Amino acid sequence: MYSKVKIFGHPIHPMVVAYPIALYTSTFVALLLYQITSDALWFRVGLIANIAGVVMALVAAVPGFLDWAIGIPGGTRAKGAGLTHMLLNVSALIVFALNALMLVGQWAVAQPSAGIGLVLALVGLVLTVGAGFFGWSLIQTHHVGVELTPEQARFEPSPSSETASQRVYRTR
Repeated sequence: MYSKVKIFGHPIHPMVVAYPIALYTSTFVALLLYQITSDALWFRVGLIANIAGVVMALVAAVPGFLDWAIGIPGGTRAKGAGLTHMLLNVSALIVFALNALMLVGQWAVAQPSAGIGLVLALVGLVLTVGAGFFGWSLIQTHHVGVELTPEQARFEPSPSSETASQRVYRTR
């Protein structure tokens, strides 16, 4: 409905968000495996996943921001949910970027230290899950990026047909 950045009629942001989610999760799992096994291979896998997750989060952020900025009408509940979604994702991106910067210097170390990296990956992952909750509400509740059938569209509120009390309710 509100998605402005599309390829072949499909919104780009929902298509690419799976990559940073999977890579952030891989970062946490690999660093956890490193803590358990002390095998430096898992540290390196975690670091590579972390860096790739940050890159893909940046790729996903561009169409996501544009969809939010120019696609979702102001004063709607969807705009607020989108802002929360964006802030949580940006926070996760910052946490994972800091994590990568802290860990990259230990690439060649025989037994790197990854304790704080594991904690940061967990914090970033929790932020990502929170962002996912709001991202899903954009799709499920507010139908952002969803092409409705004519029958479904009949039941969607339009800003011009709302009463003042409906607008107040919708902006909360």
